[in-house]
Amino acid sequence: MRSIAVINQKGGVGKTTTAVNLSAALANSGARVCVLDLDPQAHASLHLGVSAAGTVPSLYDVLCGNATIAQARCEVSEYLSVVPSNIDLAAAEMELAGEVGREMILRDALAADDAKFDYLILDCPPSLGVLTINALVAVDEVFLPLQPHFLALHGLSKLLRTVEVVSRRLNEQLRLSGVMLCMYDSTTRLAAEVSSDVEAFFSGGPSAKQAMQNAKFFDTKIRRNIRLAEAPSFGQSIFEYAPESNGAADYRALAEEVIMQTAGSLRFAAA
Repeated sequence: MRSIAVINQKGGVGKTTTAVNLSAALANSGARVCVLDLDPQAHASLHLGVSAAGTVPSLYDVLCGNATIAQARCEVSEYLSVVPSNIDLAAAEMELAGEVGREMILRDALAADDAKFDYLILDCPPSLGVLTINALVAVDEVFLPLQPHFLALHGLSKLLRTVEVVSRRLNEQLRLSGVMLCMYDSTTRLAAEVSSDVEAFFSGGPSAKQAMQNAKFFDTKIRRNIRLAEAPSFGQSIFEYAPESNGAADYRALAEEVIMQTAGSLRFAAA
């Protein structure tokens, strides 16, 4: 199973859109996928048409020890499930602050879950707090969605340093394995310039830090598409809402790259 945290501490860069629609694309290909919504805004849950309200367990209950992953998991389709979030998760940052081993809670909860998936994809909050650290400790990989804008690159060094520190101190398996550009407009020179700069940055070769070595800069660029912005309000992935749109085509292409990356990793492990 590949476990992937989709992270960017800057909001509005396509993080949740990528987590949801990449997951849906992988599920449509026949892979078994589970999404964990670690954002108190619960946008990934709502995007998939799931609301953790009332007596329905959420990820907050899992982190507080009141429910298991299995009890909170909701089936969206035959191959796609989600462990939903709600606003209560915002309180977890404070409630877990004094907890011993608070960084390991999610990892331990996932280890106790017997369900088998091909991909576990975590949609993280736009911050580097306790929830994000839990995600980084629980997974093996990080996917980084970026907007092709110079301001979107601001603060990137802090995020990468966090990944490096967690890799060194808490989770030696953790690595940045994928970078993708979202909201891409090929008609602007700025987009091309930023794309070139980002690709050069993540192609540092042997000089790159351990957690960033072999990070793949995906060829697929997610084009700016109004259908992607509309789909969440209907509680649907782009493949249900507008399957013929550019957004659907782009996420299908991205999923194909991820599947090829998975196959390459399996061949390397078997060699």
